[in-house]
Amino acid sequence: MFRIFILTGASIFGLTSCYGGVHYEDVGANVAVEAEAVPKRTYSDTIVRITLRGADCPFADHADYGIYIPTKTATLRGVLVLQHGCGMEQFGITRPYDLQYQTFARKWQLAVVETALYGNCGAWRDPDSGSANALFKALNDTGKATDHPELNTLPLLLFGHSAGGYWTLAMLKSYPERIMAAVCYSAAWDPQWDYPAATADIPVLLRHAAANDGDASSLCWATASHSFLKLRTMDAPAIIACNAEQNHNFSYLRYMALPFYEAVMKQRMPEHNDSAMRNIDRSQTWLSDTLTLELCREQTFTGDKSALCVLPDEATAKNWKEFVSTGKVTDKTPPPPPFNVNVKWRSNALEITWEADADIESGILCFNIYKDGILVGKLPANGAFQKFDTNGDNTIPINVPDMKYRIEGLTNAAARLSISTINHFNLESEKTNVNYIP
Repeated sequence: MFRIFILTGASIFGLTSCYGGVHYEDVGANVAVEAEAVPKRTYSDTIVRITLRGADCPFADHADYGIYIPTKTATLRGVLVLQHGCGMEQFGITRPYDLQYQTFARKWQLAVVETALYGNCGAWRDPDSGSANALFKALNDTGKATDHPELNTLPLLLFGHSAGGYWTLAMLKSYPERIMAAVCYSAAWDPQWDYPAATADIPVLLRHAAANDGDASSLCWATASHSFLKLRTMDAPAIIACNAEQNHNFSYLRYMALPFYEAVMKQRMPEHNDSAMRNIDRSQTWLSDTLTLELCREQTFTGDKSALCVLPDEATAKNWKEFVSTGKVTDKTPPPPPFNVNVKWRSNALEITWEADADIESGILCFNIYKDGILVGKLPANGAFQKFDTNGDNTIPINVPDMKYRIEGLTNAAARLSISTINHFNLESEKTNVNYIP
């Protein structure tokens, strides 16, 4: 048995939704938009929700899947699978609604899949329990519902936390031909299996928190260390990253994972959906030493590299060094500016509406609103527009505020208004300017 329904909308922001259809809303305004404003864009995003039970879900009471599809028309090129750890299903499906993941998915033409498996993690952590087949069924059903049959064969990017990290390592063993890259966030229980030769083609990022990584029975430190050495013995492009000052349920791993995936996709993404994944270009790879934090090009290294990390490019190597040193990867570039800015005189106030893409590196913290060059407000006034929980990477909030702001106490007179986006490293986008003409 399974249940499926589709949420669709003309825009990814504040999804307007209905079952089985798309709701479009045209907003008119008496404005003059200046030349530097971003051209109008319209998205046709879709979120599919599927529940599997019974024979389709032998590993749990039931399993929920949330699948974000960035466009209804363009062919998809890959699937990002986000697998939680033990007990984390209590948070439900959140990340298909994450603006940062959505922007990432649109850029690379990916579907984003989050699971919520309501059962004993000792069962579902093994893909052979049926949890792998259930994922493939969810992709197949989504492909039929959204006219994306390519979902059955696309390469996978895996992200697994704790038991989900164990599941990810098991997927590397059982389905290496489907996997483009993998990230293991405090993977547990130190699996002892060997990997097939095809696993050596897959870039793998293993994160752990040393002695702070769960209780002694979880074996997260051992899992990361032993898995890394086993993969490096195969000359796989594996990376190990320790956050000793953080812990099992506290990490800013997303800041490392997304640029890692991007570096891999640049090299491994199939050129066409009917072609095979490419291998990492070892002329571009860098090595890193976990003891000294030294970096160097792999091609220039002449010693024993079996215990060194192999990173897909120089940028990833520098990100790794910052991540193991500070626990984060700093976003150094401003976010994209808002677009489709409109303003109306409504109920004795200027009401401004807009759209915005999230910053792929660090999301959206807030928006600044300016009148005649002076900051007059923020959205939200306090807190974050959207953020991720460092315990498991969940999205907060799922439903973001409307991108709308009212400036009270004005006369209905001409005004120059500007909107900018602030990311989570407090970098500000260029301002999108609109002249209100009464």
